Amino acid sequence: MSTIREAIEEMERRNLSPYASLSENSKGREREEQQCDIRPVFQRDRDRILHCKAFRRLKDKTQVFLTPSGDHYRTRLTHTLEVSQNARTIAKALRLNEDLTEAIALGHDLGHTPFGHAGERVLDSLCPGGFCHNEQSVRIVRCLEKDGQGLNLTWETRDGILNHQMRLKPSTLEGKIVRLADKIAYINHDIDDAIRARVLKEEDIPLPYREMLGNSSRERLDTLIHNMIMNSIGKNEIRMSKEIYVAMQGLRTFMYENVYTNKTAKGEEKKAMGVVESLFEFYMRNPGEMAVQYVKMMENGVTKEQAVCDYIAGMTDQYAIAKYEQYYVPKAWQA
Repeated sequence: MSTIREAIEEMERRNLSPYASLSENSKGREREEQQCDIRPVFQRDRDRILHCKAFRRLKDKTQVFLTPSGDHYRTRLTHTLEVSQNARTIAKALRLNEDLTEAIALGHDLGHTPFGHAGERVLDSLCPGGFCHNEQSVRIVRCLEKDGQGLNLTWETRDGILNHQMRLKPSTLEGKIVRLADKIAYINHDIDDAIRARVLKEEDIPLPYREMLGNSSRERLDTLIHNMIMNSIGKNEIRMSKEIYVAMQGLRTFMYENVYTNKTAKGEEKKAMGVVESLFEFYMRNPGEMAVQYVKMMENGVTKEQAVCDYIAGMTDQYAIAKYEQYYVPKAWQA
């Protein structure tokens, strides 16, 4: 008698595109495991990421606006959920593997530092060998989660997480969807947040981009996602039309010039970078003050620099600020 998982794998064979990544054809996990009788391998990956501690911490990590006082600004977690939704919409329309697409999307930013890319730049300058959040995301799922056991994800999921940046090339179409869905999500929701913060007005966006892509976040998302689907149907590639892709890149450049480097939006970044640098220096002098897991890592051969980097990278914004205050800000004397 076949299992539910085998029935689902049969449905994948019948219904998915010939270019889809089939669960039964996965290159597998680094450590062999008994198959689940209900869930195919990529669905299990998705579930493991969703339930891991690093995923939960994303709710208190900066997307663009540092520890904003308003309730509706994106965090790294809400960004991840928007990437996942966009990517699943595209994967479903193209008859690709939704489970693999969602697993990659949910895991792609697990390695982000506190304070967003500002924190990443500091660790990149301090850690021997540098620091990249995509590589740290893989490190988390391979050897940091579950007290050093890792999540033991499939090769395809790890490949998509590692290669989600535009300069890299995922090996699956599902990974290529996430790579573009990530950019589509952050450009559009960062515009929305910038307008909410009064850093931008909709009419500040250059007219050619509004004419090509739309006059609101909803219209731009609709244009970009539709264009991506219509230009990828029946093909062994994921792409946009040239003119839409060029417009999206132009909009991204506009955002870098007007939001991502804006003094109002980024006014507190230098302080945040100082927090990360000070914590790195403190833990290099006092490694025993780190959480027990990271002290044990050093006892098992991980370098002190790597352990300190791993510990700080995993912190939320508020936890990093609390640790900084604990070590560097004097408290009132009490008798």
